[in-house]
Amino acid sequence: MSLQGKTALVTGSTSGIGLGIALVLAKAGANLVLNGFGDAKAAIDEVAAFGGKVGHHPADVSKVAEIEDLIAYAEREFGGVDILVNNAGIQYVAPVEEFPVERWDAIIAINLTSAFHTTRLTLPGMRTRNWGRIINIASAHGLAASAGKSAYVAAKHGLVGLTKSVALETATTGVTCNAICPGWVLTPLVQKQIDDRAQATGDAQQARHDLLAEKQPSLDFVTPEQLGELALFLCSDAAVQVRGAAWNMDGGWLAR
Repeated sequence: MSLQGKTALVTGSTSGIGLGIALVLAKAGANLVLNGFGDAKAAIDEVAAFGGKVGHHPADVSKVAEIEDLIAYAEREFGGVDILVNNAGIQYVAPVEEFPVERWDAIIAINLTSAFHTTRLTLPGMRTRNWGRIINIASAHGLAASAGKSAYVAAKHGLVGLTKSVALETATTGVTCNAICPGWVLTPLVQKQIDDRAQATGDAQQARHDLLAEKQPSLDFVTPEQLGELALFLCSDAAVQVRGAAWNMDGGWLAR
């Protein structure tokens, strides 16, 4: 499909899943507003290769004022946001009784509350144009839990709930809201977990296999490009009645 004339904002898009999604949307013709703390120039150059307009805003999405500035930038420089992809996220692992309060607050702010703010700020424009796509990047942990990840699981479950509420509020409009729930994706964070296991066992391939085998029956990683293609489908006319879905792409994780 063509996204010519549409503008997509993808939070946390200077690397990893966010950049992968941004590249797929750019290839389909969308203009892109990137956001994140990674190598912005490299991300801009990669996305701009598809010929659309590209910008970057360094907002810290844990801070409301910076989110407001990000949306104002998109409206000023791009004329508004047609496709909102809430992707920014962080992780921390610890038992509940040992979980640092500041870590809990940061995870909830970035993984959940930021999506509320970006949605409330972009939805009026989408309603006015009677076209919009809100895609929340949740997680398999938005549908199932793991020990030691209380804040992440709570935030991602909350993001799925937010998705459903917004979908109901926009059900008779040209705006849709859905969540994508990835399983293991080979991001730098996941690679670190593999490296830590490999350091303990001395076998990198076995460490990779063991990590996947615990959750993901396909024994293979989901790729950012695959997630981008699913996001692109959710932007299409074929998906206009996909509303409030929590679509897992997880190699069979949740089929168990």
